[in-house]
Amino acid sequence: MTQKIADLLFPSLPFTTEEVLAKYPSRDLPQGAQVLRVAPSPTGFMHIGGIYAALVSERVAHQSQGVFMLRIEDTDLKREKEGAVELIASSLEEYSIPMDEGVKGDLTEIGAYGPYTQSKRRDIYQAFVKQMVAEDKAYPCFCSEEDITALREKEIALGARPGYHGQFATCRYLTEAQQEEKIKKGLPWVIRFKSNGNYNEKCIARDILRGNREFPQNDLDIVLLKSDGLPTYHFAHIVDDHLMGTTIVLRGDEWFSSLPLHFQLFDAMGWKTPKYAHIAPIQKMEEGAKRKLSKRKDPEASITFYAEQGYPKQSVLEYLMNLANSNFEDWRRQNPVSPLTDFPFKLKKMGSAGALFDFVKLLSVSRDTVAHMSAERVYEEGLEWAEKYDNAFALLMKENKEKMIKILSIERKPSGKGRKDIALWSDIKKEVSCFFDALWEGISEEGKAFLLEHKEAKEIALSYQKIYSSADDNQVWFDKVKQIADEFNYATSMKDYKEHPENFKGSVSDIASLIRVLITGKLQSPDLHDMMQILGEDAVQKRLSAL
Repeated sequence: MTQKIADLLFPSLPFTTEEVLAKYPSRDLPQGAQVLRVAPSPTGFMHIGGIYAALVSERVAHQSQGVFMLRIEDTDLKREKEGAVELIASSLEEYSIPMDEGVKGDLTEIGAYGPYTQSKRRDIYQAFVKQMVAEDKAYPCFCSEEDITALREKEIALGARPGYHGQFATCRYLTEAQQEEKIKKGLPWVIRFKSNGNYNEKCIARDILRGNREFPQNDLDIVLLKSDGLPTYHFAHIVDDHLMGTTIVLRGDEWFSSLPLHFQLFDAMGWKTPKYAHIAPIQKMEEGAKRKLSKRKDPEASITFYAEQGYPKQSVLEYLMNLANSNFEDWRRQNPVSPLTDFPFKLKKMGSAGALFDFVKLLSVSRDTVAHMSAERVYEEGLEWAEKYDNAFALLMKENKEKMIKILSIERKPSGKGRKDIALWSDIKKEVSCFFDALWEGISEEGKAFLLEHKEAKEIALSYQKIYSSADDNQVWFDKVKQIADEFNYATSMKDYKEHPENFKGSVSDIASLIRVLITGKLQSPDLHDMMQILGEDAVQKRLSAL
């Protein structure tokens, strides 16, 4: 193509490509530093896979003293959803995934390589498309939807491979005069890439995670610039990743087969190709088969699901890191109190197969995570959740802050080897319910069944009621439990019971469990003495006499 056609198509751009390139100088970073970006489209909710990709990208960037960016790829205006940009940006902030450049939750931008919203970069893309037209690497296409449909039907009839290529790329063969005439008539146009590929020849697509794969060369004259003046993903990410100095493009594996095209585009622009890493989607089991998490079918695909259910954000991050690098679990076991950022994440250790999401494992990770938190932090984060999703409980928490922290302090150890009864912030209400009349629901079905097994339960409770005192320390408290055990012929020593179970009705642990059920409503709880201390004498006496 000639400069004349380029000027007709783009008569009044505010700058040239040389001026654009001058605004985006090479980054001055330490040797080995990597620049990565997460670049979601604002087409709906924030997918858990988006947080996964962001976490991985951020770790690779910051472990190498590099740069992590959030770029919004919003060139598909028809699919954009209101509020989606704010949700994407605020999700990274909420999950403490720090970015150095990009779009923030309040829609402001930081960084010297912006704008980081593609719809604001229209003139930049058009400048480079204009250059490609002038260099005969792209051309205007005037085909209507009807024309494209007719071409597709012709290809089917001839048994040809589908797509705008070869003899079917009709606008590629228009003369300059024909192009000029159509432009001056005001006919709608798009700009297509003028591919020089040969589908019958192979090229090597290099990927960090998948190695080298052989693909046919790209020979499709794909659309670079749409009729609305905005670029397609293929062209936009090429331009942006070059100008922003991206060194590793980490994205979903649905784009893997596009590598031959993207390599070709970088080559056509005369730019160095970044490295690519295509990650498989997070999957789930359904009827014995794996499938990727679906936006339509699976509520857990949305990041808001985890907030609503009360999953601590740190737990979600810990679990995602476990999916990303299988050695993270061993590292965490050896470094129980170290921040996640101390883990030496390795991109090449990511599997090429999709990670399988396991809620049982997530809950286990979450219990460990919460177990390492202080009572004050559990209270604060639990309150933050309740203020959004359980207003009545939030009010109770605020009115009883000191008592709540005492309750949450029971068996809580910095080592994380204490209580592990809280996996979700929504669990707190259940675990503290026995301390508040407004929440107390009585004895659980499991607890009732236990009491029925012990026909002397009422007599045992009344006997213990007579000797219980809230002034007793833990040792005196337990001595009195043993006193009741001895009174009703329950072994006061587990050793004696194991050696001669036939001599006893049970052991002292049965007596403790009976008291636990009456006081807490459950068979399992944190330290019972501490719980009874917080409940107070009156409440304990009332529950002991309830049978």
